[in-house]
Amino acid sequence: MLNGSRNQNRQFKISNRFRDVKFDLEGTPYVAIENIGAGAYGVVCSALDKTTNEKVAIKKTSRIFDAVSIAKRTYREIKILRHFSHPNIISIKSIIAPKDKDFSELYVVFDLMESDLHKILSSSQPLSMEHTQYFLYQLLCGLKYIHSAGVTHRDLKPSNLLVNSNCQLRIGDFGMARSLPPAQISGSQQQQSQPRQQPSSQVMATLYVATRWYRAPELLLGHPTYTSSVDLWSTGCILAEMLNRAPLFPGTDCIRQLALIVSKLGPPPRQLLAASCSELIRDMVAGMAAPEPPVPLPVLFPGATRKAVDLVGKLLSYCPDGRLTAEQALGHLFLNRFRNPLSEPTCTAVFDPAALEPPDESKEGLRAAMLSEARKAAAPAPAATTETPATPATAPPQHPPQHPPQHPPQHPPSPFNQSQRRSANRKASKSPTLLAAPATTT
Repeated sequence: MLNGSRNQNRQFKISNRFRDVKFDLEGTPYVAIENIGAGAYGVVCSALDKTTNEKVAIKKTSRIFDAVSIAKRTYREIKILRHFSHPNIISIKSIIAPKDKDFSELYVVFDLMESDLHKILSSSQPLSMEHTQYFLYQLLCGLKYIHSAGVTHRDLKPSNLLVNSNCQLRIGDFGMARSLPPAQISGSQQQQSQPRQQPSSQVMATLYVATRWYRAPELLLGHPTYTSSVDLWSTGCILAEMLNRAPLFPGTDCIRQLALIVSKLGPPPRQLLAASCSELIRDMVAGMAAPEPPVPLPVLFPGATRKAVDLVGKLLSYCPDGRLTAEQALGHLFLNRFRNPLSEPTCTAVFDPAALEPPDESKEGLRAAMLSEARKAAAPAPAATTETPATPATAPPQHPPQHPPQHPPQHPPSPFNQSQRRSANRKASKSPTLLAAPATTT
């Protein structure tokens, strides 16, 4: 509890001071508009690109070389995002060249998104079943692409899913992402990821993967290895949160997190417990109260459809090998309404794990590696491999069709009503962005 309170106080301080952070954009084509967000490693502002008259987001990371972990996290995110090109993954537009060789802060330019899923779920914004299906479909399209490149995100949560009022979703924040060794990649993307630490530190490394509420049980149990299926557990938690408008497992620490999972899903399988490196954790889990039989999923999601509940269950499997892959989840009946295989590409090149690690981890070496990436990012980014969802001029029907169309559109549009837009503008403080039911055609 003490750690939780300390983290909450830290987040409160971050949220209150980020508005005063200054962005030094003199000599660049960008003009800062306002600071719009902050995290543990940086502050983000919206800005105007004077050369294109386009609004962008600029992330400022200060004192970037004070800690090797911050510099390496930033370096990894830049390397991964420059490798990717997908409409459901945030893209780096450019990196502002540092003004001197001894720079200590970095400015990275991203696409500007209006909000994130956490803000939507925390607001009074209505969220229909069509919204849930469409957001989940885009998340899984992005995950299929990410995993096909041999990369695991490791920190999926609603606040890292950026959204626009036209219902477009993009996965962001790849600072915790890692690449799987090429020899361990298969079509199912279910091979083990083994972080490059000594065996004695592997457990601690996995314990801090993913934000606690969305952390897979094998990580909570201290397994020394994990697979890309940790992202699918997180996806199941996100789907559950969209269905109930509340986190499914809001644990205050790792032990309470496990207890919450056990209280709703029943005890973990013996083989999963046996693989834990911690006898203490095994004993604690064995002593946790668990319902017999487990609580039926329809009871946990009283307002959800049978297809939605079925998909939640197949994503929240205790055993990593029992979870659906992103590709398998895309084929679930719950997503038939918006499914289009042409919008589900894989990455054309598998990521080289060695490329994520700077050749020299000294402060000078990290600075040189970051400067090299900044120069490379000055070139235009490659075009996305698929089109983004279209937004037709007409408003969606007031009464969406009761059954999925036989022939889903290639790019499911997601319009929003103009009268709702005006209403949202009047209530901007309550609703961070406006969404309307994604339209389908019959």
